[in-house]
Amino acid sequence: MTANDSQKARLVSLIKELSVKYGDFTLASGKKSSFYIDLRRSTLHHEASVLIGHVLLDLLEESGFLPEDIDAVGGLTMGADPVAFAIMQAASSRGLDIDAFVVRKEAKDHGMGRQIEGPDIAGKQVVIVEDTSTTGGSPIQAAKAAEKAGAKVLCVAVVVDRGDVAKQKVNQAGWKYLAALNLADLGIEGD
Repeated sequence: MTANDSQKARLVSLIKELSVKYGDFTLASGKKSSFYIDLRRSTLHHEASVLIGHVLLDLLEESGFLPEDIDAVGGLTMGADPVAFAIMQAASSRGLDIDAFVVRKEAKDHGMGRQIEGPDIAGKQVVIVEDTSTTGGSPIQAAKAAEKAGAKVLCVAVVVDRGDVAKQKVNQAGWKYLAALNLADLGIEGD
């Protein structure tokens, strides 16, 4: 039993209530699915967001990524944004200094022309986050952008893993893949 089992159980309950929908859906990966996990309904929820931050921070620590060794967290906008902010706030509530950053799909063609917004991550140790992942495409794209910006990517951490090929593809790309929850945790049978 881990320190955050009650937080994780409450998070599961909220995600089931707020985010799990059944029907015919097309996922960002292009795959068809009989269910959809609209995790933004949870990541942007006042209670679930706090739980997400603490559950992921604990998951990182339990997996050997000590919070004091993590400089920043971020991922591909928009799914990753509230996850990164939740971890940043959870860390701050524990007296830890972990910043958040946002990765655009492409660099801006005006202003400073950045692909990554927020604190400079060059030379920093970062964790790439995502709300839910099926194929791993979004976190891999974000990790490559972070490395191009000079960061060292420690791992990829997602709130919900859909149990497809995300872990395999992220691992093949060279990063450890962590998931706080999977479909079985949410009582969902995969497609």
